[in-house]
Amino acid sequence: MKRYVAGLDGGGTKTAVNVADDNGSLVHTFTSGPINYNGQDELSIQRSFQEIFNTIAQVCGGLSHCAQVVIGAAGVSNPMVAAKLEANVRACGYQGELLITGDQETALCGAQESEHGIILIAGTGSICYGKNEAGEAHRSGGYGYLIDDEGSGYSIGRDLLAALVRSQDGRLPRTVITGLVYEQLQISTVQQIVGFVYDKQTNKKDIAALAPILSTACAQGDEAALSIAVKSAQALFELAVPVVEKLSLHQGCLAMAGSVLLKNTFVQQALVHRLNESYPELICMTAKQDAARGAVWMALNRLNK
Repeated sequence: MKRYVAGLDGGGTKTAVNVADDNGSLVHTFTSGPINYNGQDELSIQRSFQEIFNTIAQVCGGLSHCAQVVIGAAGVSNPMVAAKLEANVRACGYQGELLITGDQETALCGAQESEHGIILIAGTGSICYGKNEAGEAHRSGGYGYLIDDEGSGYSIGRDLLAALVRSQDGRLPRTVITGLVYEQLQISTVQQIVGFVYDKQTNKKDIAALAPILSTACAQGDEAALSIAVKSAQALFELAVPVVEKLSLHQGCLAMAGSVLLKNTFVQQALVHRLNESYPELICMTAKQDAARGAVWMALNRLNK
């Protein structure tokens, strides 16, 4: 009988699901609603799980053919969250092997195609996580935009807006950031910027959506933009240092993930240069696969043990 595994990446806005056969061949990928207890109500999470496991059943020819499921989700360090997730899975009729782990674990596995090494993520937020061969793990950052997330898309968006208002005041020289922000937001005054920033409808993702402007402004040699890129790279370097040091991974491998590090070459190059200076034997690379693929990788690993 052919056996299958499924890997779930429970993100903030959706759940990415990968299903593979026991040879490791991917047979189906799909997305469903979020399963995050930090932002969703119980009923919508139940619906998402039902949809996910109905699809897994269709792909595998019944849930009994799915031998291992790995779920990577935020907040599972809280035993209550892990217990609720498991209860939802079992309520869908799945009786096979189940591993519920932190989304940083599945992200690391996807990025490295291994359960060991370091992942540094700079998307809307930022976090660094690593695990060594001895099974010791350490995380740095990831405490949210109000008190942390330096070097992230949100942080860059905020710095772009700060550069704009300072330039308009005369605290900074003129910057191309001003025109680029006005164009993206389709506004034309500092007063409208203030209105946008403090509008109750504006959230951290709206601010982070401005981050790609940094690449355009850096490419034009804008001094304010280049200084933001250097500041962001330094902040991300500072996230990586305690993980490298505490886990003695000076000769390990660090995978970079998230839109800031994958799409902004100025931030990425400045970070890699800084890491190479301090850790010449540390290998830096971009992530190989995403967290849903990492969850499948972990599931296959457990199936074949």
